[in-house]
Amino acid sequence: MALYTGPVGLLIYWISCREPAPGTHEQFVAPLWKQTVGSTIHCLAGDATGIIAAAIVTSFFRLPMGLDIWVEYLAGFLSGLLVFQALFMKGMLGVSYLQAVKQSFLPEWLSMNAVMADMIPTMVLLMTHDMGAMEPDTPLFWGVMFLATIVWAIVAYLVNYWLVKNKHKHGMDTERALGKSGAPTEETPGSALSASPPLAMAGMSHGLAAEPSPIPAQDTMSGMSMAGMEHAGMDHQAMSKKAAPAAGGAMAGMDMSHGPNSGARKAAVTVLTLLLLAAGYYVANRYGDLSMRPGAPMAPMPGMNMANGQM
Repeated sequence: MALYTGPVGLLIYWISCREPAPGTHEQFVAPLWKQTVGSTIHCLAGDATGIIAAAIVTSFFRLPMGLDIWVEYLAGFLSGLLVFQALFMKGMLGVSYLQAVKQSFLPEWLSMNAVMADMIPTMVLLMTHDMGAMEPDTPLFWGVMFLATIVWAIVAYLVNYWLVKNKHKHGMDTERALGKSGAPTEETPGSALSASPPLAMAGMSHGLAAEPSPIPAQDTMSGMSMAGMEHAGMDHQAMSKKAAPAAGGAMAGMDMSHGPNSGARKAAVTVLTLLLLAAGYYVANRYGDLSMRPGAPMAPMPGMNMANGQM
């Protein structure tokens, strides 16, 4: 992401994700705004990769901007959905790749609409001002993409805030807590997980009726009674079940259930993102040139006399 946003992206990462001390990442990223930043960065990384790659490829075909933006929309959506969401997150979701695609489709689509609602007018207006920015081998092209990515993050953050808050999309998390495949890892000294109750010893009951033990009470470790150790084992088991995603279930923190008003809220947000996308396209069409092509002569802007160079 820092490749697209430069020092701005690095600063955002530093204040929202980088733990101030070893073993503090879980607590550091707990606030909702940091969870949303993580979700937005993940969204932009996937979408921007597809958009910029498509912009480079389409420049060789000299497509008009009005067509080019929708090719970039499709490429950004597929890159975000099929790679950065479904492929990279299927382990944490605890589902197959196809199930991950299905679960990620709506959140990714809403995020993509928000991204393009900003990207279309930003890119079109800047490239209309100087068509040299349509050529990937120029610094202007990368400058436009840098500015567009920064602008994308604004509306995308607002949509991702709603998605994360309502548990329709994952926020920022840590591998130390979830592990590489989404399963809880062993406790790390100094981390939030180290505060959980200790594991019960082998052979001790985990939620089942305890069998009589031949070990006298005075010989138990540190004077702890069997009932107490059994209770600790039950607590740890309950916490593990809560943290680990069930087979075919959603990642911890994501709610794929359908509440009584969930469908209506999703429909409302979907319509809102489509309206934002339509507004962005309107601005680009009204104040920019959607017919311009890479390498083509620059058309006169409204109010400019190209014959004598006067406005």
